[in-house]
Amino acid sequence: MPVFRYIFLSAFLITLLVVGWAGFRGEATTKPPLQILPDMDNQAKVKSQAASTFFADGKGGRPLVASTVPMGLKIAAESTATAPTSGPSFSVGHDYYNTGRFGDYWGDGMPPQVALEPALIRRGADRYSIYCAVCHGQTGGGDGVTSKYGVPMAAGNFHLPTFTDTADANYRTDGNIFATITYGKGQMGPYGAMIPVADRWAIIAYVRTLQMVKATPAPAAATTPPAPAAPTAPAQESK
Repeated sequence: MPVFRYIFLSAFLITLLVVGWAGFRGEATTKPPLQILPDMDNQAKVKSQAASTFFADGKGGRPLVASTVPMGLKIAAESTATAPTSGPSFSVGHDYYNTGRFGDYWGDGMPPQVALEPALIRRGADRYSIYCAVCHGQTGGGDGVTSKYGVPMAAGNFHLPTFTDTADANYRTDGNIFATITYGKGQMGPYGAMIPVADRWAIIAYVRTLQMVKATPAPAAATTPPAPAAPTAPAQESK
């Protein structure tokens, strides 16, 4: 019993010491705070708009080099919501091409800005292999590499009725797929900041191509007609 008594007494004193020390944290004081990892509080950097004794003018922010502009900077002459764009575009408008919607409804089919041609399918195949195949699989069957590591991809099969049958109650239109690429859905993250608008439509066109290829029955194998029998000599009559 005396041993347990000392154990309980020691635990009580340790608890009292911890509460007594930690209980005063947060109170107003003029003393500097206790810093366990001071390098996290005092970092060797210059904050925005802060003074610095390192430079002769005492300013931390440095002026731009004369006659230069940041890489990629181009001052727009009009609003990006209405102005035509050149180069990669990342959803700068509110039309079907940039949103996949007609008002409150998902659209279906390619917008007029997209030309259905072999180059579009090739571009879609290239972008699909980079961004989509790892989960959705090379043929769109939801059997990508991630499915081998416990990531369920049943909903990522592009050959399910929800992606192919327009009569299905949960049919995913082209506009809906466009929005999913842009904003993500479920376990899929958004790709709107990585895939330009034109490439999103190219990917959708390629997915529809994969669906058409799978739905098209394979041509019947050509059969080779049997070779004619070799001529045989007539049987001789016995005398």
